Amino acid sequence: MSKFSDFSSIKLYTYILNSMLIFKVNFRGDLLMELLNQIKKNAVLFPDRVAFQSRNGCLTYSELISKSESLAIWISEKEKSKTPIIVYGNMQPEMIICFLAAVQSGHPYVPIDESVPFERVKQIIEKSGAKMAFVSPAFSLDFSLEIFSFEELDQLVSSISALSVEKLRPVKGNDTFYIIFTSGSTGAPKGVEVSMNNLFSFVNWIADDFSIGKNKTFLNQAPFSFDLSVMDLYPSLATGGTLGALDKDLRASLKDLFPYLMEGKLNVWTSTPSFMEICLMNKSFDAHTLPTLETFLFCGEILPSGTAKELRKRFPDAKIFNTYGPTEATVAITYIEITDEILEEYLTLPIGYAKGETKISLLNEEGIEAENGEIIISGSSVANGYLNDSEKTAAVFFEKGQDRTYRTGDVGTFKNGMLFYNGRKDFQIKLHGYRIELEDIEMNLREVDLIESVIVVPVFKDSIINELVAVVVTRDHDFKKEFQLTSFIKKQLAERMPTYMIPRKFVYWEMLPMTNNGKIDRNLIAAQIQPLQLMKEGHNNE
Repeated sequence: MSKFSDFSSIKLYTYILNSMLIFKVNFRGDLLMELLNQIKKNAVLFPDRVAFQSRNGCLTYSELISKSESLAIWISEKEKSKTPIIVYGNMQPEMIICFLAAVQSGHPYVPIDESVPFERVKQIIEKSGAKMAFVSPAFSLDFSLEIFSFEELDQLVSSISALSVEKLRPVKGNDTFYIIFTSGSTGAPKGVEVSMNNLFSFVNWIADDFSIGKNKTFLNQAPFSFDLSVMDLYPSLATGGTLGALDKDLRASLKDLFPYLMEGKLNVWTSTPSFMEICLMNKSFDAHTLPTLETFLFCGEILPSGTAKELRKRFPDAKIFNTYGPTEATVAITYIEITDEILEEYLTLPIGYAKGETKISLLNEEGIEAENGEIIISGSSVANGYLNDSEKTAAVFFEKGQDRTYRTGDVGTFKNGMLFYNGRKDFQIKLHGYRIELEDIEMNLREVDLIESVIVVPVFKDSIINELVAVVVTRDHDFKKEFQLTSFIKKQLAERMPTYMIPRKFVYWEMLPMTNNGKIDRNLIAAQIQPLQLMKEGHNNE
């Protein structure tokens, strides 16, 4: 067996010594040590346990640590700067190796999913300033950075010594651990810099307050470029668990999905409510079919009470948690267990109570703290800011006393000591768990030559955004049918944006109404589109 795929005796002795001197765990779920060291300890205690599995392959804890350390040493020798490292793929085990290799060599990583269009990938790479990328074999684009395929990993590093491991200088403290790019209001993505301290605080909270325990199997529904994935990835690795990942094809196929879920013996379910609603369409999705499921964690969008009620019926002994948080505050910062009592009392479910080390205040339009207003988050979860964008960072991040603080743009209400989510101040929305700037879509739509003017309108159903509708004014064109025109526009958008950002429906108007101050009247357009789309839906269902 090669040194690259297993521990040398010197390394194993070093790890055991470290486990006696450094690692002290008081598991009520608490993690009282630095995150990377805890994952390394698990490799000593459970070397053959599967850390990550998907249809693309699996990875044991010993393989994860030995390979990531070997690659980290190679990166340290190859790239002396601390610029971000791109990791591009779709749920391959190599992605996890590259994540840990990057941070162990002192670099933050930028995850990009294969579903992201070329133009978006190009924007992210250029914005990040990355000089190195690790990619799936399907990736063959030419950028001004060094690109290495996952297939090359075993060739990049042939040997490793314990002494060279000691020379690694991993990210720590307020160093950026990862950068997730989200939708931006200018039509370009913006990168949220999440530090080691931010992530450490989050993982502690999940392991402690949710009482998940050790050695559990977690579902990984979200792609790694979506920060919901962090809710299962690092809590799983830190507690000696197994991460069961769903690739994009599996997520899209109910026929293949359910047999995979049943084989996985899942304990902890993490997903958006929308994905759960898809699963609930299968009548066999219940505790009888999936008897090992103990905990459900929801984030990314509103959890409808009807969805929670149905889940309670099917899994009466499982715990269901509703959480809330923006990417800029490290995945989630509030939580509440959804019990029968909560469901009976509240039609709109609360998003709950703030995590430890976090303060939440609500500011009204006058900037005064109130029971209703914009949600302001302070504390250890608040990110460093936006990568290479001091102007956007200064607009929403600031210091409040000794606490890092973030203005979310979300609106909330305190009631009975709990926080309730009331929507957005601006045009940023969440659709099926993805955070989207409507202006981002509009900017890209305007890049289509035949579009004169456009507004994107979210259509609500039962207080949840059901779909996006683009209201378009076109220039002269040769298309005879509207569906041909729509098909052309969607094809153009697919080259610029992820599929989830492309409006489902397009309507064509001769002109867009204006307000008195000369701006497009969004409210008037939305008021006309909302009942029109719901009426069409009702007609189609008859």
